Amino acid sequence: MRPPRKPTGGKGPPGNRPPGDRPSGERPARPTRRSERSAGWSERRERAEGEERQPRNDRPQRDSRPARPARAERAARDDRPARGPGKPALAPAPRAKRAPPPVRQTEVAPQRIAKALARAGVGSRRDIERMIAEGRIAIDGVALTSPALNITSLANITVDGEPVAGIAPARLYRFHKPAGFLTAARDPAGRPTIMDILPPGLPRVVPVGRLDMNTEGLLLLTTDGELKRALELPSSGVPRVYRVRAFGEITQAALESLADGATIDGVHYGPIIADIERRTGHNLWLIVTIREGKNREVRRVLEHVGLQVNRLIRIAYGPIGLDDLPPRMADEIPDSDVALLKSMLKAAKTEQGKAGRG
Repeated sequence: MRPPRKPTGGKGPPGNRPPGDRPSGERPARPTRRSERSAGWSERRERAEGEERQPRNDRPQRDSRPARPARAERAARDDRPARGPGKPALAPAPRAKRAPPPVRQTEVAPQRIAKALARAGVGSRRDIERMIAEGRIAIDGVALTSPALNITSLANITVDGEPVAGIAPARLYRFHKPAGFLTAARDPAGRPTIMDILPPGLPRVVPVGRLDMNTEGLLLLTTDGELKRALELPSSGVPRVYRVRAFGEITQAALESLADGATIDGVHYGPIIADIERRTGHNLWLIVTIREGKNREVRRVLEHVGLQVNRLIRIAYGPIGLDDLPPRMADEIPDSDVALLKSMLKAAKTEQGKAGRG
């Protein structure tokens, strides 16, 4: 048998340790780095407490330091954004002042009451004539019985007991009409109209002219009945531009013959400019410009030359274009474009006067 090994100074069994080395039930504290750091910090603190701290010469004394700004003054600074939670919110920026509402005109040149009220946005002339027949319009509290009345002021006129606000400056809007809707305020047959899909926020507006139920594209809306009437007249000469998809075969030379006008079923249509944009199979895409805007003018003239229109989109009315306005959306036309449109109407009226005198 191998003899047992003698201990060499390592850990031996508990029975071989001297009983006086440690108290029973207590393990000796094992030195750690944390305890060493704690001991060193305590020694440095004791030395610092025993020494007298000398003030630095370059450090200003507490009494000589400048006073810190008051809390109210710091809070009043708005040039720095608040950061982090708990920071006071900055004061809101002042709101821009709203422009004063436009001054409405109550004095007018002598004209029929239906025309004046249409310009004031009460309704179309036919609507106003119907209101008069129903006794809803009064002057000085006396209900009217006939629309055959010229007036020079709107100050004493009421509609359903409410005074007429007067004639406001004309406002003009463009609207992207989709196919399948009538250009009318109401339809006795119950068919959908543009009034069912106009976006909210518009004032009371009336359409300028009409687009057929299956015609889409640019439709002008205005608050001024007189401007509406002036734009609708064929004599105004404002160009209307359409993109047309038509089925059939035709040459550009045949289309150019429409520049001289055409007479169809006893109705004469003025000059029409038509150009082929592209061909897609048996369909053609055309750009057609008219200046009269008679009922179904584009469809009838193209059918007269052998083309069947299967899509009609108005893309411009004078200087106002449809551009990228989405369907069923509307926006207000800038005053500069409205002024340009009015100048075109004025020039057309001047030319008509010269032609009449000649």
